[in-house]
Amino acid sequence: QVQLVESGGGSVQAGGSLTLSCVASGDPYRRGCMGWFRQAPGKEREGVAGIYSTGATYLADSVKGRFTISQDNAKNTVYLQMNSLKPEDTAMYYCAAKGFGGYWYEQEKYSDWGQGTQVTVSS
Repeated sequence: QVQLVESGGGSVQAGGSLTLSCVASGDPYRRGCMGWFRQAPGKEREGVAGIYSTGATYLADSVKGRFTISQDNAKNTVYLQMNSLKPEDTAMYYCAAKGFGGYWYEQEKYSDWGQGTQVTVSS
């Protein structure tokens, strides 16, 4: 089992920045890939970014050029740096963990999820 704790959410104005953190603990073999997902009210949850323990990173098209995913293995922490935030980025952001199999955006492959952290961007 993997435990995930997110932090760093908040309220910002459009154009602002936030950095989300996800501290992971538990079975490292179930943390081969870490992903950030978000769900806005009335919408389906969508993938935002993924990072493998190899260092490979992936971003959804909607956030490329604005968001960066990174990890600090010594701290067992994954970060999501969000710049140039837009009102449409408003959502609950979740951190999730899975093994190496499948693509980073395949939500059904993730076995462990955090509780989420709210991001609100005002215009």
